[in-house]
Amino acid sequence: MKKRIGCLHAHYSNIPYIEQALSVYGAELLHFVDPALVYRISSDKTFSQVDAQQKVNEQLEWIAKANVDAILITCTNYIALLQEDQQTVTIPVIKIDEPLFEHLCKQAQPQLLLFTNPATVEGTMRRLHEYAQKIGKHPVVEALVIDNSFELIMQGKQEQYLTVVSDYMRSLLRTMSNNISISVAQLSMVDAARIVQSEMNIAIGNPLEALTSYMENVQTERR
Repeated sequence: MKKRIGCLHAHYSNIPYIEQALSVYGAELLHFVDPALVYRISSDKTFSQVDAQQKVNEQLEWIAKANVDAILITCTNYIALLQEDQQTVTIPVIKIDEPLFEHLCKQAQPQLLLFTNPATVEGTMRRLHEYAQKIGKHPVVEALVIDNSFELIMQGKQEQYLTVVSDYMRSLLRTMSNNISISVAQLSMVDAARIVQSEMNIAIGNPLEALTSYMENVQTERR
């Protein structure tokens, strides 16, 4: 029987990435998009972290009722808010940043992890260190935020966003040391990473490739 995966996104632009990565596995994908939570976190001072955590749990419960076999969360902001001990859904929840964490933990050299959404940096880096500690790894990873970019994707200005992010990465790669590698933390940054990687022939880690590798390993284990 075909598996059904509920995908929780903060923006509709993430949908094509996930369709591309997961459709080859024959799963039925149901997409749920809610940008309102990201807006409230960044602009509503009366909306507490507890409120945000409760909202994420409500979203997961809502998706679980759609008779899905698993839930994939593609927004790093939502993932950072998720409290494992408060999670009420019983089906598997796949967090898109964990396959990327695995990739980062395998690298021997220092790394730069690029973000466009400053609100997700602290939570993501905390989760990275917790993940690395669990598996006994000690990656050297520094977070960098590409300023004045995230609002472009939230406003639907994808071409401008792509230009800003790719130009930043080109400039960074021209000036940084050769013994440092870079990765992008957010799904919305994948296209820019791929363009720059092809132009400059430099590997750039991204969450979509990490997720694809994760899914391939899962499929292999099931055979």
